[in-house]
Amino acid sequence: MLLQNLDRKEKLKFLDLALLMINVDGPISEVEQKLLDLLIAEIGTEITAEYNFSLSSDLQVTLDFFIKQPLNVRNIVYFNLLQLALIEDFYNTCEHFFLEDVAKQLKINKTKKTEFIRLIHAMNDVLEKVKETVND
Repeated sequence: MLLQNLDRKEKLKFLDLALLMINVDGPISEVEQKLLDLLIAEIGTEITAEYNFSLSSDLQVTLDFFIKQPLNVRNIVYFNLLQLALIEDFYNTCEHFFLEDVAKQLKINKTKKTEFIRLIHAMNDVLEKVKETVND
């Protein structure tokens, strides 16, 4: 969500972070792959065509890039990482520690994290209601 607001380099670096986060708890799940596909579609084919989709060798280099970005960019990146982590019913401890480290380095405070989590759950609730409605 809102990834289209990032510039080219920010989008490429976001993909690095997203792949690192997804793989922190093991191989990518089917649900994670579906959400990643949606995020990739939002980023755009012109960006994803040049991305090699392999794990970045250095998480800190990617985080250092985002540390220097404006707060709204850091918020968009963190929100989308949270969304990836919360898409599954099981929230892995490795994902939790990964996201805590990212939040700390990007200076995402606890209030903002809580607000993002509430928004993600509200979005998921709306999607479930839509599914129920169309299936009635």
